[in-house]
Amino acid sequence: MVRKRVPDWLNSSLWSSTPADDHLYSYSPSPATASAAVSESTLQPPAPVPPPPAAAVASKPQPTPTPPKSETRDPANKNSNNNGRGSDQNGDSSGVSPDDISRQTQLLSELSKKVINMWELRRIASQGIPDGAGIKSTVWKLLLGYLPPERGQWSSELAKKRSQYRHFKEELLMNPSEITRRLEKSVACDNDESKSESRGPLSRSQITHGEHPLSLGKSSVWNQFFQDSEIIEQIDRDVMRTHPDIHFFSGDSQLAKSNQDAMRNILIVFSKLNPGIRYVQGMNEILAPLFYVFKNDPDAEMEAAAEADTFFCFVELLSGLRDHFCQQLDNSNVGIRSTISRLSQLLKEHDEELWRHLEVTTKVNPQFYAFRWITLLLTQEFNFADSLHIWDTLLSDPEGPLETLLRVCCAMLILIRRRLLAGDFTSNLKLLQSYPSANISHLLYVANKLRSKAIG
Repeated sequence: MVRKRVPDWLNSSLWSSTPADDHLYSYSPSPATASAAVSESTLQPPAPVPPPPAAAVASKPQPTPTPPKSETRDPANKNSNNNGRGSDQNGDSSGVSPDDISRQTQLLSELSKKVINMWELRRIASQGIPDGAGIKSTVWKLLLGYLPPERGQWSSELAKKRSQYRHFKEELLMNPSEITRRLEKSVACDNDESKSESRGPLSRSQITHGEHPLSLGKSSVWNQFFQDSEIIEQIDRDVMRTHPDIHFFSGDSQLAKSNQDAMRNILIVFSKLNPGIRYVQGMNEILAPLFYVFKNDPDAEMEAAAEADTFFCFVELLSGLRDHFCQQLDNSNVGIRSTISRLSQLLKEHDEELWRHLEVTTKVNPQFYAFRWITLLLTQEFNFADSLHIWDTLLSDPEGPLETLLRVCCAMLILIRRRLLAGDFTSNLKLLQSYPSANISHLLYVANKLRSKAIG
């Protein structure tokens, strides 16, 4: 069998030189299909130049903003509760990237329109959403379909969704004791007895079988409560372990405890509304970036409703990934093993030498490392700030994040190919399970290059 030679572009000095600037050169759909499936066209990337440091731009959204003084925020810093890019990208707080200013201006201009052009928004957002001014929060809600493109509908849609979430909480987070108490109150109000007698406990004949704590009936609220307890305990443990190095999520502060309570509520409500998959360990890691971004929205109304907004965006995000969390589908053509096989095939298409060394020579099964990469959307492979940058690109894919995610995973392998080709099973597995620090802009550029090669 003739072995495919390594593509010339992989041997280019590009991959060992300073990465290109912070742009992803996205495909361009035809207007006729922009709302459903975006067709792709390739734009030629420029010669790589050193990217300027990214910084947060804090201002209220305006159609034509002027760059204000930025506040450096570092979510990866355990002493910071604020938003930001990460310690390796903050740099001088006064040095705002020209590309960030340009993208922010474009995004604010797009967000100011009565009807937002979603294709254009995705194109700009895929290059990275500048921090500050609440842009990331608003854009993510649009990319996930939580906000409609028509600005005039935002108020009514948000009010309806937030009211619905309050109803979910009232119905699904109520302790059975509270249900019994309310029933008691309802019966007492309907009773013609005296006021003092109405406050007494229900008689045995008034307590139905389903409301008795020892009932084993399927319709019993107490039986369901005890069944849910194990899942709730798992959620509690996972929420407490979420990003222990970031004070926003962890610690004894009132902020951290309030945020943990909100995440706990979201996961419990989700598990009860989705009995097919319920809660699977690791969902908290997918929830964390969404809640962090929405809770740090500078708009007080948006910040106050972050829990409700996060719930619906979390549901929307998992709608395209839920099969990865269903163990019964692991071996199906939509399960996690099938997705991992697609990553393996993608690597084989773009770098057969590396694929052969990993899977044939050293026998590193991609499930050993890619399972976590894919199911947790790379939230555990990079620092939190870099994960947010990657998510800007993942969420901008009109067909959902999975296709872009697989290209990013393939790019991760290609960027460390020399170390992998020189390694054996043990060293390669260790490297892949603890991925080295990387320039995220460069990584996303390589991932987009793979897209260009695929459609070229």
